[in-house]
Amino acid sequence: MNVREEQADILLIGGGAAGCYAALTLGEKHPELKVLLVDKANIKRSGCLAAGVNALNAYITPGHTPQDYVAYAKEDAAGIVREDLLLSMSEGLNDVTAKLEKLGLVIQKNPDGSYASRGWRNIRINGENIKPLLARAVLDQSNVKVRNHVNIVDYLVVDGKVCGAWGIDLKQEEIVVFTAKAVICSTGGAAGLYQPNHPGSSRHKMWYSPFNTGAGYAMGLRAGAEMTTFEMRFIALRCKGTIAPTGTIAQGVGAPQVNSRGEKYQGKYGNTTAQRLWAVVKENLSGHGPCYLATHGISPEQAAALERAYLNMAPAQTLFWRESGLSPQEFDVEIEGSEPYVVGGHTASGYWIGADRSTTLAGLFAAGDVAGGCPQKYVTGALVEGEIAAESAARFAVTAAAKMDLTGIKDTICKQVQHFYGTEDSPYTAESLEEAMQQAMDEYAGGIKSHYGYSESSLKIARRHIERLQGLSDNLRAPDAYGMLKIFELRERLLVCQALLAHLAARKETRWPGFAEHLDYPEMRDEFKVFINSRLEEGQIKIIRRPLAAATKEAVS
Repeated sequence: MNVREEQADILLIGGGAAGCYAALTLGEKHPELKVLLVDKANIKRSGCLAAGVNALNAYITPGHTPQDYVAYAKEDAAGIVREDLLLSMSEGLNDVTAKLEKLGLVIQKNPDGSYASRGWRNIRINGENIKPLLARAVLDQSNVKVRNHVNIVDYLVVDGKVCGAWGIDLKQEEIVVFTAKAVICSTGGAAGLYQPNHPGSSRHKMWYSPFNTGAGYAMGLRAGAEMTTFEMRFIALRCKGTIAPTGTIAQGVGAPQVNSRGEKYQGKYGNTTAQRLWAVVKENLSGHGPCYLATHGISPEQAAALERAYLNMAPAQTLFWRESGLSPQEFDVEIEGSEPYVVGGHTASGYWIGADRSTTLAGLFAAGDVAGGCPQKYVTGALVEGEIAAESAARFAVTAAAKMDLTGIKDTICKQVQHFYGTEDSPYTAESLEEAMQQAMDEYAGGIKSHYGYSESSLKIARRHIERLQGLSDNLRAPDAYGMLKIFELRERLLVCQALLAHLAARKETRWPGFAEHLDYPEMRDEFKVFINSRLEEGQIKIIRRPLAAATKEAVS
């Protein structure tokens, strides 16, 4: 493959919500900087907002404060949060919301002109076009260049500093080496680690973006960055079959969870995000399932409002109601849990970062789902982190060296690509190894089949399977750029699985029943009221315990 070089002051990797907002911030506030935004798809419809969203789930409504939001997120995560990160995120929620409205996002209003809220911390929107709006604003910035369809594979690290990244241009079939004074990672979390609800050709019908492979986590691990709280997995409670969000129904029409007997059972289990899922699991195991959201008897107006709301986010649910005749007005909506994900927008998984969103690697910043310690950030929180990371990267770039010595690096990159390039037959494909990975994780690392539970012995079995698959993946070959993309994505997922298994094994307690139940340690333990962090050292995951005290930038670095 031909090797192409591009240079910028700041390189943004990942064009989802956080990446686009970081680019927009740099375009409007730092026009003197040369900015490159790289995405493996197209920023107009990439990332978690590709199909839209019908609410902004993080907003400070009248009568509440950012501190209230911090308290909510801390309780929901059973105390394993960075309060400093939560506060700085919460303080910016309303400002970025106002910016979205200025860009053209339709926010639903009450008769008096105030935002229509859905609970005390979120507001209703017509958000089918939220991602195109963000993309258009980015493309309007004269100092920002966008490189779509370029899959970033790894960082460039020189003398312990991240000074760029390299990837493959999927259209031109070229290797591209990007150098920069500062790098912001906003590649999202990790989907596809576990066997999903739907098999075969429908396996990508899942809650989280199936194209988010944990690439940012994997690149950080390989470069020696410190990660945090992978073991706080996220498992979405969703409408059965369509994997559509349940909050639209639960909050939109106040529908309670009921079992097959019509009993409201949630009070027995608690009301955190994890406990709402766990309640469904326990009711099913006790023979009281299936479980539902009790919508039978809602008004025709409410049913019509639900149909409209899902068209902004999960149109499959509206289509299901229309095609099946199972209107929510006449039938309750069955619910189920998804497979587990590693995602820092809902839990605290991700890079260990400072208040300025700097990672433990000089020159590298993180924002959005890839940034750890700050759960329940959702869309608006990701935007806030993109803004914070952009300002921090801009300050860093002012003092960074203008040129980097890449002697030998390009040869190493070419050898790595050449290793996977070829037409010779292999007994395995990336797809077959991915299916084997998902099956092993599902059965032995707390997937759907084991009702999200695992034990020390089952985690050891999972680890052996992942190590075996990592070895087999070395022998994969691809004849073109897209084939190599699939190989690199598989290897990213396998490395994230390796780290996740180490984290699950290290937390010898059950702090989030539903999200992660350790069958050998079914209770919460005070000694594990700590952060479980990790680094990759000589191919092995080294676990690090850190106290809960809010870390400062100095403590992180």
